[in-house]
Amino acid sequence: MPLGGGVKGRVCVTGASGFLASWLIKRLLMSGYDVTATVRDLRDERKFEHLRKLEGAKERLRLVKADLMAEGSFDDAIMGCSGVFHTASPVLKPSSNPKEEILKPAIEGTVNVLRSCAKNKSLRRVVLTSSSSAVRVREDIDPNIPLDDSSWSSIQLCEELEIWYSLSKTLAEKAAWDFCAHNAIHLITVLPSFIIGPSLPPQLCSTASDVLGLLQGETEKFGWHGRMGYVHIDDVALCHILVYENEAACGRYLCSSTVLDNHELAALLATRFPWLPIPTRFEKHGDRPSYELNTSKIRNLGFKFRSIQEMFDDCVLSLEQQGHLPPRPSNITST
Repeated sequence: MPLGGGVKGRVCVTGASGFLASWLIKRLLMSGYDVTATVRDLRDERKFEHLRKLEGAKERLRLVKADLMAEGSFDDAIMGCSGVFHTASPVLKPSSNPKEEILKPAIEGTVNVLRSCAKNKSLRRVVLTSSSSAVRVREDIDPNIPLDDSSWSSIQLCEELEIWYSLSKTLAEKAAWDFCAHNAIHLITVLPSFIIGPSLPPQLCSTASDVLGLLQGETEKFGWHGRMGYVHIDDVALCHILVYENEAACGRYLCSSTVLDNHELAALLATRFPWLPIPTRFEKHGDRPSYELNTSKIRNLGFKFRSIQEMFDDCVLSLEQQGHLPPRPSNITST
């Protein structure tokens, strides 16, 4: 399918139907890019029909089938692109062997995408979505020194605590840096904290489902966090584009607006959304180290993050509009 001649050229986004990728594609189209986006199954229209409705999609969005575990699968999508945004990652779900089912596709999938990137000699830059969990799982955290882009999660500690998602993000990012160093690929990584905001796909991902559960009064999935950074999903998408377009951008970029303890988040949300059964406190699950995230590197590029209030306002309104939450009382207006 020929694309419509976007003024900013053509880029590829992997994992197109995902929570973040959908927002990234929306923003890329709005910015004037031609976008080639990969999905696992072109027959499963319900997973990506929301993408076809985006502004500019009819003229400048091309959907291509690709499989993270199949080497060469991304060749067609990436060839001819000036940039690649690799957001695809394994789906988190109950498993009898979570280590194997999360680590292998995260690491091998990332390398497979980069192998396709290495074949494209006109490629300008690759932006990889990592996670703040590749930074903050450490034993030596000093609460007086914020974690920054030089920090890495402890592989040994991730193993000991069986935090497979953090381990997968850490190992996948390390594998990406190693591969790109040996293949002269200009790599930048973006490390978002917990992503909050409106979901463009009608089917909620695990992250959005956890937030919905919290707003419905469930504490199990959120209670273990202890302390967490939060960021608006649109800010994460915009950060990806900023570091892709900024010629001076390099290395890793932490992407986070606010870091809160569980009790701080619970108190804020219970006050802001009093009609929802949000718990006023969380059960404590062991001692979690206090930490902050130093996001000065992305802020120095001119980026300004939305507040925790804005991200949850947008999230709640979206969940109401999609029917996941009941309508708010008539005496309360939308924020």
